[in-house]
Amino acid sequence: MSVYILPVLAILLIIVCAFKRVKVYDCFLDGGKDALALIKTIFPYIATIFIGVELFSASGLSAKLADLLSVPLSYLGIPKEICELILLVPLSGNGTIALLEKIITECGVDSYPARCAACIAGGSETVFYISAVYFSASKIKKLRYAIPVSLFCTLLGTVVACLLCRLF
Repeated sequence: MSVYILPVLAILLIIVCAFKRVKVYDCFLDGGKDALALIKTIFPYIATIFIGVELFSASGLSAKLADLLSVPLSYLGIPKEICELILLVPLSGNGTIALLEKIITECGVDSYPARCAACIAGGSETVFYISAVYFSASKIKKLRYAIPVSLFCTLLGTVVACLLCRLF
């Protein structure tokens, strides 16, 4: 059934546009031109985020920071195995999934660290990537408290996720 949703919506859109006498192909071309201009605008920001994330992981800095943070985070009920994941979540979605797979393989599917990691990976967002894309697209230069508040909320969500995984 779900295979037919997109084609049906496309056909309905074309029918509605025909009744309203909208030139569908011209609108499609205009949208494509706007998309290319948007990509040209935000590509440098996205490339910078990707390079920074790769350098952060490849340099071993993320592993060293995870080791340093494991002691204070353990007081919040966060297992040592997911400390590196917590550092990577705001930076990279793909890196988060790769680390999640590693945690599940090493700790087991139904272990406490794996359940916490799955909740964190599924319930959080890449703060820096989203900020780079949205703020560059809207041309906002002064972010003020957007990133600190987002990072605090990510940490708070992590603590709550681990607490709920411990309870259930």
